[in-house]
Amino acid sequence: MLFKKSIPQIINEARESGEHTLKRTLTSSGLIALGVGAIIGAGLFSLTGIAAAENAGPAVILSFIVAAVACSFAGLCYAEFASMIPVAGSAYTYSYATMGEFVAWIIGWDLVLEYALASATVAVSWSQYFNQLLMTFGVSIPDQFLKGPWEGGMVNIPAIIIVCLLSLLLMRGTKESSTVNNILVILKVSVVLIFIVLGWSFIDSANHTPFIPTNEGEELVKSGEKGLWSFLTSDDFGKFGISGILRAAGVLFFAFVGFDAVSTAAQEAKDPKKGMPIGIIGSLIICTILYVLFSYVMTGLENYQMFKGDAKPVATAFAKTGYTFLNSALIVTIIAGYTSVILVMLLGQSRVFYSMSKDGLLPKIFSDLSKNQTPWKTNLIFMVFVSIFAGFVPVSDLGHMVSIGTLFAFTLVCIGILVLRKSNPEIERPFKTPFVPVLPILGVIVCILLMASLPIESWERLGVWLLIGLIIYIFYGMKNSKIRKQHKAGNQTNL
Repeated sequence: MLFKKSIPQIINEARESGEHTLKRTLTSSGLIALGVGAIIGAGLFSLTGIAAAENAGPAVILSFIVAAVACSFAGLCYAEFASMIPVAGSAYTYSYATMGEFVAWIIGWDLVLEYALASATVAVSWSQYFNQLLMTFGVSIPDQFLKGPWEGGMVNIPAIIIVCLLSLLLMRGTKESSTVNNILVILKVSVVLIFIVLGWSFIDSANHTPFIPTNEGEELVKSGEKGLWSFLTSDDFGKFGISGILRAAGVLFFAFVGFDAVSTAAQEAKDPKKGMPIGIIGSLIICTILYVLFSYVMTGLENYQMFKGDAKPVATAFAKTGYTFLNSALIVTIIAGYTSVILVMLLGQSRVFYSMSKDGLLPKIFSDLSKNQTPWKTNLIFMVFVSIFAGFVPVSDLGHMVSIGTLFAFTLVCIGILVLRKSNPEIERPFKTPFVPVLPILGVIVCILLMASLPIESWERLGVWLLIGLIIYIFYGMKNSKIRKQHKAGNQTNL
């Protein structure tokens, strides 16, 4: 027994109104801003430098394109689901309707890994730029309070503070949070455009040569001196060359985390059937164009090797333009951009747990709403949880964990479209994913390839996280599931 929720049942739940439901306040433009707000952040401003220095070199541009293609497959599948099932919960809810409760639990638990740790990742980068801003005024935070113990420090205090402040804002209300996000998005897109326009004339073509740095392992495979499997399992894999482009794409997939967060706000959209596809696809297209142009300029301004270990590569590259008087404004805007990412990720996470709690798979505390109709207790709990990760865990480890969690979620969403087209072909679909089944199958293949390119440690951590979730599901979720209780009551009635 899969214990699936029927599509009509989910839609009826979405039509509920009153003080115990989420308030519909988001327009199509607000949803696009929500997506752009979540997407453009640490992935662009910090991880681009790391991926270029350690994996792809100037070819990081191609890594962004590969990641964008994978996202477009998943994005089109998300858009169909979001227009058809306009409720909070994102991939969790979609999986509940297509593959049953167990898979839904797995994906819901996985989304916590994605959204909560994405918030922590961005908070760590936020703290570095915040300290850079303070330094322009002759003040700096001691290094021991900017890094966790695994990086030679004690605790990242600024990262903890920003997570707490934004969690409190989310408790205040979705409309207020959206207004703040819209302002931050305008600032963030402005600085990306300024960086591209001003930096373009300072590009040094020598920095783009070689465009794809040589991978010694790949060269040995080509010459027959090394076997393919030996290379795939060696330390050479992912360090430049074609394998480096793929690994960088897997790492930079984190930079596209966000368009799926739009779908978590479906129950707060004024016209979800129209607004959700626009929000998801629109934000993805805008960000992909900006990413490719941005990374081209960034690797053209400074040699990619100079970004190694640099938590603020954008400031490093921009210094080459000579517009030093704009450095402070650049840093302020990047900080604003990071802030919007953390805000949207924290919002997305709380909506997933809200949906899981409404279904009985988690305690009722996670679906309790405040007088402003926000799941404030969930925000409070995850304020503590995310703060711990932001304060103590290195940004690179967090980024890899988020990427593999996101790719896993996208894989299941693509599979879900295939299942639902077969099981429920008659359901109204305001937006239809084109080229089914080819496109969803390509989405699954690309996502799995990118997951395979990530370090083995990422797989191990994902396995541990899912094991913890499985234990909670067995001992709490299965016993309190509303669908299971309804099924049991129905069987007893029939007897």
